[in-house]
Amino acid sequence: GGRIVNYLKAMLGDPRHEVVFVGYQVKGTPGAVLQAGAEKVELDGEAYPRRIKVTTLTGYSAHADQAGLVEFALGAGSAVRRVVLVHGEGRAKRALASALGNKYAELGCEVGVTVPA
Repeated sequence: GGRIVNYLKAMLGDPRHEVVFVGYQVKGTPGAVLQAGAEKVELDGEAYPRRIKVTTLTGYSAHADQAGLVEFALGAGSAVRRVVLVHGEGRAKRALASALGNKYAELGCEVGVTVPA
């Protein structure tokens, strides 16, 4: 549900687009149908042909504590130049930003960590 339905309606038929899932999609949902490789997906009662590329990234989980999230971020390697924290409560995001900033500084890495307002 939400805005993604409108985005998908507009983009599903165009092979220049790609949808990237960062985790599990509940069985029977349009996301799960796309992940399964269906040639059509039903949105709001209408069938849309799938011509977009569909990718699923693994390794993301909403069940990590701060230490686990820091470990995950550091595991991304030296290519990371910026981390933007967009999900979670403000206090928790600020604490994670501080922990990441401190860890990157300890390692001598110049990585910007931001929490949008």
